[in-house]
Amino acid sequence: EGNPYTWWVGKANEKHYYWGGSGPGIQKCACGIERNCTDPKYYCNCDADHKQWRKDTGMLSYKEHLPVSQVVVGDIDRPGSEAKISVGPVRCQGDRNYWNAASFFTSSSYLHFSTFQGETSADISFYFKTSASDGVFLENLGNTDFIKLELKSATEVSFSFDVGNGPVEIVVQSPSQLNDDQWHRVNAERNVKQASLQVDQLPVEVRKAPTEGHTRLELYSQLYVGAAGGQRGFLGCIRSLRMNGVTLDLEERAKITLGVKPGCSGHCTSYGMYCANGGKCVEKYNGYSCDCSRTAYDGPFCIKDVGAFFEEGTWLRYNFHSPGTSMKDLVSRTLLSSTDHETTVPDLSLNKEELSFSFSTTKYPCVLLYISSYTQDYMAVLVKTSGTLQIRYSLGGTREPYNVDVDHRNMANGQPHTVNITRNGRNIVLQLDHYPPASYNLPATSDTQFNSPKALFLGKVIEIGKIDQDIYKYNTPGFTGCLSRVQFNQITPLKAALRPTNISSHVHIQGELVESNCGASPLTIPPMSAATDPWHLDSASADFPYNGQAIGDGVNRNSAIIGGVIAVVIFTILCTLVFLIRYMFRHKGTYHTNEAKGAESAESADVAIMNNDPNFTETIDESKKEWLI
Repeated sequence: EGNPYTWWVGKANEKHYYWGGSGPGIQKCACGIERNCTDPKYYCNCDADHKQWRKDTGMLSYKEHLPVSQVVVGDIDRPGSEAKISVGPVRCQGDRNYWNAASFFTSSSYLHFSTFQGETSADISFYFKTSASDGVFLENLGNTDFIKLELKSATEVSFSFDVGNGPVEIVVQSPSQLNDDQWHRVNAERNVKQASLQVDQLPVEVRKAPTEGHTRLELYSQLYVGAAGGQRGFLGCIRSLRMNGVTLDLEERAKITLGVKPGCSGHCTSYGMYCANGGKCVEKYNGYSCDCSRTAYDGPFCIKDVGAFFEEGTWLRYNFHSPGTSMKDLVSRTLLSSTDHETTVPDLSLNKEELSFSFSTTKYPCVLLYISSYTQDYMAVLVKTSGTLQIRYSLGGTREPYNVDVDHRNMANGQPHTVNITRNGRNIVLQLDHYPPASYNLPATSDTQFNSPKALFLGKVIEIGKIDQDIYKYNTPGFTGCLSRVQFNQITPLKAALRPTNISSHVHIQGELVESNCGASPLTIPPMSAATDPWHLDSASADFPYNGQAIGDGVNRNSAIIGGVIAVVIFTILCTLVFLIRYMFRHKGTYHTNEAKGAESAESADVAIMNNDPNFTETIDESKKEWLI
């Protein structure tokens, strides 16, 4: 029925349903790709359910999913059903020197290597990134001969050399800044016929060699990468430096050199803090990106709330396991670690939970969120008939659920409110909006484990089995309003519903769910404490910005009120006077118009225009004759 019994776990504890010889997102084995499975109705040989052994094998080569940390095989608890598994070793291939790099921290630091042997030909390539505007990449000297590569300015790279015929320089001009702390590639070549220089994908600059004279490059000094001969050295990072096909081991030499460190600090080291709300910084070749898949947020920096507007009667259910999975299969999944995010809450019991969301509504009572279980355990967040918030826990061990009532303010006022709930054992910490967190404790007789979580509901509870009757009272007519950035442990039900992924099959929606950020919590400034508020009358340490006494009750307060009224009256009178003055003088002033000449003696305005405009005169002259047709 489309629900795999078998999967493997790779990097970041992600589950994968493709097998060796297949690819990501393809729920098949190699025989399913090649269409030669034992039973053509299935996509794996082992699915044929034959009495003799069948085998599915192949290479798992998608690097982003490796290594394999776990393999789970189900459907073996039947007579005659067996499985054998073997996982081969991880083998890596490619140029391990591609990221061989060194970081130069001072303009006088350098690395030295043996003399570059490039008498008749030189082929030099490397990558660099820097925020400096200039600096020498590398240099090798002879008596008069030399070869040098440098960043001459923020937009110029220079390749210069002398083989005894005088210095030759090739410069590549970049239309964009090269000191943008992004990777740029340099490729310089020289042979007896010509020399060339290329930066990134810009056009290659070529210089022909002289027809007469020397052709051999004779060098004697060591090769310096960085500062040389008192020049300003390169500040930044160089990697994959290859000279005539040989990669120089920058990292090994940097370990024993002052002012130089092996490796390069990636973009995530510098900019990773911009991935907010638990977003993961992902290093990229020319920058970085924020992975928001494990958060309830979206956008380039994981700061965009993902929310929706719930019309009356609309509800959402998120199943903690795939539809159609039996309780027995759910138990088998507990072999996975608790960090498996796709099954989300794979363990049969939870000792702690983290729940956060924001909402706005004007209708109450209602159910904001409800978490059911295969037992009688549940958790609910409700808006009561008074418009206040209630958190309800029922974990067993007590006759009645444990309620946390927040009675000090109306939460159904149409404004966005944030709710953060954390439970660890018996301790519950609740934080509303920007108010200080409040701590509560479950009764001593209450259990501390949330047993067998089943599903999460938003807006309404439509569940099979015995449900607390009090919860049903909040079900009618249901939640109307906005919910945003809902996250329970690693579950993001609204995001799963609005951003289709491989876990969207866990979501069921009844009614029309419209994406909206109307429930997003605004960035508000928390109230100042009494100790730091200079206008708080009870503040003993605060100094008032005037020398008089604080206004007390009685005459002084009345005087202040009367003074305020008089000020308002005076302001109104002044505004009225300004308006009257503008009205009285609105017709006075001078103006100038371009009237036609002879307008004073003309019989009418039309005649004046015709007398003054030659076009009219010509028209009249040409049509003096009248014809009767």
